[in-house]
Amino acid sequence: MSLGLPPSLPLAGVRVLDLSRVLAGPWCAMVLGDLGAEVIKVEHPERGDDTRDWGMRIGSTETAYFNSVNRNKRSVCLDLKTPEGQQIARDLVKKSDVVIQNFKFGDIEKLGLGYDALSAEQPGLIYCSITGYDRTGPEAARPGYDLVIQGEAGLMALNGEPTQPPLKFGVAAVDMMTGMYAAQGVLAALYEREKTGKGRHIGMALFDCGLMITAYYGLEALLRGNDPPRFGNGHPSIMPYGVYEAADGPLVVAVGNNSQFLRFCTDVIERPDIAADERFKTNIARTQHRDELMPEIRRELGSRQRAGLLQRMTAAGIPCGEVAGLHEAMTSQRAVAGGLVNTMAHPEVGSVSVLASPYRFDGERLPVRSAPPQLGEGTNDVLQALLGLSSEQLAQLKERGVT
Repeated sequence: MSLGLPPSLPLAGVRVLDLSRVLAGPWCAMVLGDLGAEVIKVEHPERGDDTRDWGMRIGSTETAYFNSVNRNKRSVCLDLKTPEGQQIARDLVKKSDVVIQNFKFGDIEKLGLGYDALSAEQPGLIYCSITGYDRTGPEAARPGYDLVIQGEAGLMALNGEPTQPPLKFGVAAVDMMTGMYAAQGVLAALYEREKTGKGRHIGMALFDCGLMITAYYGLEALLRGNDPPRFGNGHPSIMPYGVYEAADGPLVVAVGNNSQFLRFCTDVIERPDIAADERFKTNIARTQHRDELMPEIRRELGSRQRAGLLQRMTAAGIPCGEVAGLHEAMTSQRAVAGGLVNTMAHPEVGSVSVLASPYRFDGERLPVRSAPPQLGEGTNDVLQALLGLSSEQLAQLKERGVT
C-alpha cells in the first residue's frame, strides 16, 4: 500500500524506513525521498531527532538544521525502547524495501532490529548501517562525529590558509558526503535486487568517506611523504585560480589553461609582458613561480573595479564570478529562477523556506512533495494505512507513551 506518491518519480514504489538521526543517515534518506521513494522517519515521541533542537527554531518542533535534511518524509513517533515500539518497527520493516540506521554499534541489535534478524525473515531487504568507523575493525564501537572525523581524516590539515591552525569546513562535509555515498550504495543494491531478488547489508563509515574527500590532496601527501602546503582560496595545481580582491570587493578567477592565461593577460589586465615571460608561459611553470606571479596578479586586479573585470573576463571566455554572501546567494536571481528555494505552507508559522532537490530529470527539477515534517505528524496516518491500526489502538499507544 502506498501513501499516495505520484508514480512518475524514479523511485516511486520504493519505501524507506529511516531509523537514523542527525545528519548522515537522514541525508541518505532525503536523497532517496527526493528521487521519489516514500520515506518514513521514525523518531522518539518526546524529543524527536536531535537536530530538532539545533540552530534556529521554526515553529515548536523544527529548526533550520532539521529542515535542511528532512524534506519529503513523514514523521512517525515510536519509542524503540518499548517492546510495543520495537514490534511496530519490525512490522514497518516488513512493509519496507530499505532500512537506514546509524545507532551506536550494537544498539540496534539489542532492539531486535539488526540486519541478521530482519533479513532472515525478509531476504530482499536492503539495510544500510552508518557508523563512525569500520564495523569490522578495532574502533567499531567508537561513536562518529563529523568534527572529530574532519580532524582524524586530515581534512582540517588541508583547509584554510597556511598561516592558520587546522580549520574545519563550514558545513558538516563528512556527514553530508557519507549520506550521499550511502544513497549511492542503496541505489546500487536496489538495481541488483531487480536481477537477483536478494537484498544487501551496506556498511558506511564516516572515517572512510572523510578520507575519500581528501581526493587529490590525499594522493599528493602519499607522493610527497608529508603534508602538501595549504593554499587557502588558491589552487595547489592551477595558477591563477582562486579568490582575488578587486578595488571594490572579492571575485573568483579560474584560469584553467594556457590560452585562457594569454587572454587574461592581454585582454583583461593588459599585461602581455606577463604572458610572454618564460616563467609564466605554462601552468606548471606558473605554479613553480607562484610567489613571483601572485603579487603581479593581485596588483593588477586590485587596481580595477570588479564589474569591469568580470565583464572583460566573460568576454574573453575566462571563468569568473563574484564572491556572494550566503543570504545574497540564497536570494539571488539565479537561485530564484532555478527554483532552488521553495516556500511551503507551515501549520504554525504560516510558511517556511525549503531547499529544493538538485536533481533534474528530462529537464524538470524533481518536486519537493512535502515540507520537513512536524514531530509525529504522520504517526496515525502511516500506522493506519500500512499496519491497519484502529483509532482506538492508536489512542492506547499514545497514552502508554509508545507513539
